[in-house]
Amino acid sequence: MTRPQTEQQLENALLKQLGGLGYKSVVIADEKALVANLKNQLEKHNQLSLQKHKKITFTEKEFAKVLNLLNKGSIFDRAGILRGEQHIISDEGKPIYFNLLNQIEWCKNEFQVVNQITQTGEHHNRYDVTILINGLPLVHIELKKKGVEMGQAFHQINRYKSHSFSSGYALFNYTQLFIISNGVNTKYYANNREINSEQTFYWADEENNKISNLSEFSDIFLEPCHLSKMISKYIVLASTTKRLMVLRPYQYYAAEKIYNQVKNTNKNGYIWHTTGSGKTLTSFKASQLLMNIPEVYKVVFVVDRRDLDTQTIQEFNNFKEGSVSGTTNTKSLMNQFADGSAKLIVTTIQKLNNAITGDRYALKMDTLKDKKVVFIFDECHRSQFGDTHGRIVKYFNNHQMFGFTGTPIFAENAVKNQLGKRTTKELFGDCLHKYVITDAIRDTNVLKFAVEYVGKYTQKNTSSLNFSDVEVEGIDKKEIYNSPERLDKITDYIIANHNSKTHRKEFTAMFAVSSVDTLTKYYDLFKKKDHNLKIATIFSYSVNEENDDGDRPTTFDDDMFAISNKPEFKYSRDKLEEYLVDYKEMFGVEYTTKDSQSYYNYYRDIAKRVKNKEIDILIVVNMFLTGFDSKPLNTLYVDKNLKHHGLIQAFSRTNRILNKNKSHGNIVVFRNLKKATDEAVALFSNKDANEVIFMQPYEEYLNNFGTAYGRLIDIAPTVDSVDDLLTEQDEAEFVKSFRAILRVQNILSSFSDFSFSDLEMTHQEFNDYKSKYLDLYEKVKRDNNANPDSALDDIDFEIELMHRDVIDVTYIINLLSLLVGAKGNNFEVKKKQISDMLSGDINLRSKKELIEQFIEDNLIHITNSEDVPEAFDAYWSEQKLKSFQKICDDESLDKDKIEAIVEEYLYAGQVPAIDQKVSDAILTKLKFHEKREVKSRVIDRIMVFVNTFFEGLAA
Repeated sequence: MTRPQTEQQLENALLKQLGGLGYKSVVIADEKALVANLKNQLEKHNQLSLQKHKKITFTEKEFAKVLNLLNKGSIFDRAGILRGEQHIISDEGKPIYFNLLNQIEWCKNEFQVVNQITQTGEHHNRYDVTILINGLPLVHIELKKKGVEMGQAFHQINRYKSHSFSSGYALFNYTQLFIISNGVNTKYYANNREINSEQTFYWADEENNKISNLSEFSDIFLEPCHLSKMISKYIVLASTTKRLMVLRPYQYYAAEKIYNQVKNTNKNGYIWHTTGSGKTLTSFKASQLLMNIPEVYKVVFVVDRRDLDTQTIQEFNNFKEGSVSGTTNTKSLMNQFADGSAKLIVTTIQKLNNAITGDRYALKMDTLKDKKVVFIFDECHRSQFGDTHGRIVKYFNNHQMFGFTGTPIFAENAVKNQLGKRTTKELFGDCLHKYVITDAIRDTNVLKFAVEYVGKYTQKNTSSLNFSDVEVEGIDKKEIYNSPERLDKITDYIIANHNSKTHRKEFTAMFAVSSVDTLTKYYDLFKKKDHNLKIATIFSYSVNEENDDGDRPTTFDDDMFAISNKPEFKYSRDKLEEYLVDYKEMFGVEYTTKDSQSYYNYYRDIAKRVKNKEIDILIVVNMFLTGFDSKPLNTLYVDKNLKHHGLIQAFSRTNRILNKNKSHGNIVVFRNLKKATDEAVALFSNKDANEVIFMQPYEEYLNNFGTAYGRLIDIAPTVDSVDDLLTEQDEAEFVKSFRAILRVQNILSSFSDFSFSDLEMTHQEFNDYKSKYLDLYEKVKRDNNANPDSALDDIDFEIELMHRDVIDVTYIINLLSLLVGAKGNNFEVKKKQISDMLSGDINLRSKKELIEQFIEDNLIHITNSEDVPEAFDAYWSEQKLKSFQKICDDESLDKDKIEAIVEEYLYAGQVPAIDQKVSDAILTKLKFHEKREVKSRVIDRIMVFVNTFFEGLAA
């Protein structure tokens, strides 16, 4: 019987394969040998530049300057250095120009492979396989044997980054791509300071078939020319966030298809990439590539809403600062067309239409008619089915057009207008690349949907929760849909179930309704009822918003201000003004419908607050159901008819990936849209896609929980038996088994029907095991530096699944107040309940010792529960000051500078250049390695201080 392949055998097989692909195998033991090899490779790669100075090699003094130039800045800074032309001053006083990477002819680089390089920083580490390009370690591969979680390789790389990558000349901070594999599964991702596992990707072929086997992956992805091309062309340096972003395979194929279409043909085409799959990054990279084609005069990225104009400009400039400037009006657009240096333009369809039809722009614009212009249309199904498309085609004689859409128009979902029924293919030609919703869900690039149909029944079943679809001849459905009783019951249902749907308001929701009239009724109902939800709304007060077929979502443009004189629309505008008063009371900002700019600012403010989770439920008719991305939004309530692309677009507001807690998008439907949903899924993926796109029934997850619970009991039959686990491997198995329970429970908790009484495990038992799980998590954090090779250290504890109620000062004080006046056994029972609650909540464990000390030292002397808030506040402030003072005294720190660091962290959630700021706060003179150790320890202590006294304990 053949033994399982060992990690060493997997590594040897990979090295042999890479040798066959053209990599030269070299032996490099440590950084000294790595630096020597770098010198040789850079000299070889820049031979022509050196020959101009009658040199074959850099002198030792010159190469010291090269190393000094290389050893600067962050990972992001070094990615820029890698891609720029560099120079040093030679011994003769003249500049020697050289490059580190040939990005134009990417195959003409020097490719080597090495394994088991050792490097010592905080710990001594040995790396599995490293690919050197021109001597620099640009790709690092971490391997695990078959059957081992890939997460272990991921966490091991994070340890290397923390412990040793920055030591010496920090050449490993030039790593552009990481690859992790256990032989069966293989993923790649870009190097950044902080990385989470959601940013790791499988490679795939052009048909989106996953390539996960290491051998097959290596033949394709690690082929030297392809790998060098990915690094040279398909890693984007996002300048605003200072992050590296590598394209996923479908983004790569789409950008390549558009580039080749322009380079080699005059044909148009469209890209069908599902909503939420990163279309902006794809279109930016395609635009960037097209700009480098000499024959192309302009690349014009066209959106159909002016809010998207601003948003796209911001996103493009995030990818490359200053890459594009906005066109605030048609005149500025015309000027950008005339400016030969501005190769990339972002504009709206309305401004573009004005530019080519307005007489006052004709003189300048007519000179551009014969120039090569490439148009890229964002969400082309929304903007290109009117007269403007024909005008653009007729006006520009040398143009090419490309559309991006998540939901193309086919004959089945085409809507007739004055030009007839037209499809995406008729307007743009062939589909160049497809990546549909089933592909995205399989690749975990977007989430599945859990669709819940509430209140579907016939007329006989009048006791149901609400009236949804009444299949009875002769009844006016609109009258039934808008009946006060039905709307009231739906409102009550949402209030009762919103917490479970949004994980106690960790996430947010939208409520899509059929008309403005219905919207106002719902808003007023929410306003009358008792709840703690922040409700907001926005709608256009014109006929554009009166649409119940879900097939034509309203876009935001100036057309919405052409107000109808019909009484009902004047009424709707008055209602919106009334709601704007509520909005002012809620957020302290004032807007009006009396001018378009103020209304537009209101639109933008709502969008920002939804993304920031300041609004719990946003009620809309059509606005925000397309083109709006908010990762914290996880629930869509639906009381309107949706179909085809309108349905998929609306559902897709909920399925952006955020964290482990957000396991799926919730769709709560108060109408019978089952048939429409099945038709839309079949149209935009395939008829068998339901099992891929939708979550399983509640009962399926109950069964999954039972299976996970059985596994847990096999490992630890009782809570106390967790303490008796003999080895770290046993503890790791317990962590994995309880983690599986957490994952299923996280999904179950979003179902309206969920109750712990349905489970084999009691709620108390769940919390007790959770406390043991957190004990092990804290053990790993505590022992990490002492034992970096712990079996537990590579496990992802997925701590975000542990968050529950928002715990604030009031919540804590209420618990403590229960102890006032309690005596004897009753006191001890309540005290233990509080202790268990503190142990079982990830945000409170760091505070447990202090709160328990307050109970022992202070609470026993308090006789009136009303005195608890003041006493606790005084105690907490005193402990906070003592803890801060102790950190500064122990580490000899400048108190003012450390206080500024803490304040900056509390304000922004992070501290830019924290290493340097902490270094500046150290008062004693230390050697380099001593200062590095102190700095690392101080940063850890600051994070513990913030977590203890601020995080999860909002006032």
